[in-house]
Amino acid sequence: MINPDSSKINQMSLVVFTLDDGHYALKLDAVNRIIQSVEITVLPTAPDAILGVINFRGNITPVFNIRKRFHLPEKDNDPDNRLIIAHTKTRNMALPVDMVLDVIETPQETVTSADALFPAIDHVSGVLKMASGLVVIYDFNGFLSLEEEKNLDSALNKIEGIK
Repeated sequence: MINPDSSKINQMSLVVFTLDDGHYALKLDAVNRIIQSVEITVLPTAPDAILGVINFRGNITPVFNIRKRFHLPEKDNDPDNRLIIAHTKTRNMALPVDMVLDVIETPQETVTSADALFPAIDHVSGVLKMASGLVVIYDFNGFLSLEEEKNLDSALNKIEGIK
């Protein structure tokens, strides 16, 4: 019988990225790919939380407006930026970020629960203290409300019907 490395059992793998001067992360198991930014096609009937859509490997993929959701200043799409293609329980989505810094592994016990720091803030699963500062870890599954999900489905169905 093969014994798993016990040091890896309580590890959390994170993709750390920047937006302006802030450091943020998503759990690695939610991330499909990191790509260079591409042109985003506006989807007029989509919810405000959606910047538009991209064609990722032949699939129409919504681009989530993470800056708007976290009350950060809007920024033009820059070809030097990155898109994190990640998945929720229901769909793939792209997140425009300034830069992806690293994929790290950290013991789960080094992550402070979001409830302890931000009891009224949705989408945050924890905070990690690093030498470079705090890293806010987001729960990607809760980024869209049920109403936003329905509106996005409706908008996507309209463009699917055009094909």
